[in-house]
Amino acid sequence: MRQAARRFRVPLATVQYWVTRTAGQALDEVDWTNRPRGPRRPANRTDAATEDLVLTVRQELRQTSALGEFGAAATRRELQARGVSAIPSARTVGRIFLRRGALDGRRRVRRPPPPRGWYLPQVAAGQAELDAFDVIEGLVIQGGLGVEVLTGLSLHGGLPAAWPEPQITAKKAVKRLIRHWREAGLPTYAQFDNDTLFQGAHQYPDTVGRISRLCLALGVVPVFTPPRETGFQGAIEAYNGRWQAKV
Repeated sequence: MRQAARRFRVPLATVQYWVTRTAGQALDEVDWTNRPRGPRRPANRTDAATEDLVLTVRQELRQTSALGEFGAAATRRELQARGVSAIPSARTVGRIFLRRGALDGRRRVRRPPPPRGWYLPQVAAGQAELDAFDVIEGLVIQGGLGVEVLTGLSLHGGLPAAWPEPQITAKKAVKRLIRHWREAGLPTYAQFDNDTLFQGAHQYPDTVGRISRLCLALGVVPVFTPPRETGFQGAIEAYNGRWQAKV
């Protein structure tokens, strides 16, 4: 056995295990298929007769229950009322339903998320970068001083930015963006939410805000998220949450 273990570069215990597995049989007669340890049927497995009774009671409750209850808890209560011995727990009854295919509900289908920037073909294909910006409002530090934070995050590069101020205005935001883009380079798109800080005032028709004018002057395409659509701002909102939790 030691020679075989050295030849095939396996532990001695492995060779001893497979020799024990042969149980004195010829090699061509041994069932070499892998199988879990222990007995074929778990010792705590509910017997088939009890499972059949559980399913029968469930079906009867489904057809006759005045309250329309035929779940695991209702089935177990009915078994207790009938004086059945060795009644499985409600959790086990639920497992029996699942194992025997008696559940009526549909499992939620989880599909993979769309690619980042799926709403802009170039960004989704990784051919263009998008910088998302937002403002964290309502922060108060010790002493009662209010703080606002202009945050930014590049969608593909993951480059973060944060500028705390007593109050974020469009004029201050323009200065921060100019400095940031001088250091990091210009993206193809800049994404903002529908705050008037980014869009500009709404009381006059055909007006463009400071930040939009800055983007257009630099050749950056400004993108505004649709109202009540949180998915577009998901990356920057997650960054805002981390910033507040850690900083």
